[in-house]
Amino acid sequence: MKYDIAIVGGGPGGYVAAIRAAKLGLSVALVEGDALGGTCLNRGCIPSKTLLKHADALEQIKKSSELAIEIEHYSFDLPKIIERKNTVIRQLKSGIQSLLRQNKITLYEGFGHVTDDKKVTIKTGEKQETISAKNIILATGSQVFVPPINGLEAIDYYTSDTIFDIKEVPNHLVIVGGGVIGLEIACVFQAFGTKVEIVEMAERILPMEDVEASTFLQKQLETSGVIFHTNTKVTEFEQADNQKVIRMEQGEEEFTLQTDAVLMCVGRRPNITGLEALSVAFDGPFVKVNHKLETSVTGIYAIGDVIGGYQLAHAASNEGIRAVQHIAGESNKKEALIPRCVYTFPEIASVGLSEVEAQEAGYRVKVKKVDLAANGKAIAANENKGFMKVIADEKYNEILGVVMVGAHVTEMISQATAFMHLEGTVEEMENMVFPHPTVSEAMFEAASAYLNKGIHYR
Repeated sequence: MKYDIAIVGGGPGGYVAAIRAAKLGLSVALVEGDALGGTCLNRGCIPSKTLLKHADALEQIKKSSELAIEIEHYSFDLPKIIERKNTVIRQLKSGIQSLLRQNKITLYEGFGHVTDDKKVTIKTGEKQETISAKNIILATGSQVFVPPINGLEAIDYYTSDTIFDIKEVPNHLVIVGGGVIGLEIACVFQAFGTKVEIVEMAERILPMEDVEASTFLQKQLETSGVIFHTNTKVTEFEQADNQKVIRMEQGEEEFTLQTDAVLMCVGRRPNITGLEALSVAFDGPFVKVNHKLETSVTGIYAIGDVIGGYQLAHAASNEGIRAVQHIAGESNKKEALIPRCVYTFPEIASVGLSEVEAQEAGYRVKVKKVDLAANGKAIAANENKGFMKVIADEKYNEILGVVMVGAHVTEMISQATAFMHLEGTVEEMENMVFPHPTVSEAMFEAASAYLNKGIHYR
């Protein structure tokens, strides 16, 4: 069977690309060897956000006395929470399957092995089938990376692939890795009553995000009881009866922790299984692509985690759409802005350049930050911990980046992204009317203060 496009990988990059290609009138095959929806739907974005919703409900109960509501007795049922998570996944997966049928996309369930002549051999158990296509899109995603640490193989530990099916709440959880995934999971289990400690090798958590944002988040999580060990390297694990012993180094100091449970959460690596027969070029561990998302082999494209960059579901979806548009001759040359969201308590959302990145790029940078402490809606909702920061080019006042910290800011970052997508200026943001009372009007306040026209802020 020959198709216009064969897509290997049915995650948020692959299945979105498949649907867009079908909408453009192309014949499409989608090959998925694991679970439709990929890591995002089955072991990442959706499971974590589902559990975070339950965690947030518990946090609200704990803080209810601040709103003059007394709740003396409450409990939660972890197996029912996990089952609800599974129900959410099944519902969304069913929706994807329906979309594939509606768009007449042929789904092949099996692991795809790709060759330079644009053939894909799909292996399922003892069976195999080969298809060919005019173009191929590699959307194979990534997998959990577990570093080789002495003794790790001798203990039971969780990864982000397994933690969302945990059977019981641990009394003590040590998370190795202070990135986005580790911090979100920390918020879940802290709310569930677990003592949580985070070990991070870098000098600070979220090392790729805004310094003020990561520092602010760490202080808030420490207030809630999470313990941090930054600039710390894990050197060895050991099983001691029912406890895991973790040996660590922090500078010249060596110390140990004992814990019920360990979560290894130090990063991900690209899935290249099935690509061994390809002669595509690599950039380190990632498949190398050009501005069209085409590899070094003509007609073979790659998107999502397998090419590095922002390893985010929405980035993969955007890349899938762009690759299909290039194939169909409908190229979109505008560079995509990728907003970044961290769903912790409080949330962090950002888009564009950080202050440091803007300076390194040669801009004359001006920054204005306003706290949410004086925001009417945030105060009324008892959620006034956070800030809004605008980073702009002082020459033209073009907005280069926006950083938000606070409740629900992941729902607001698209407003800032829209301004930047349209090459908006600080003046245009200041001229826009934001509804009151909303947390988003802090963007107006930041823009006004930037222009020395602040109403509630200097």
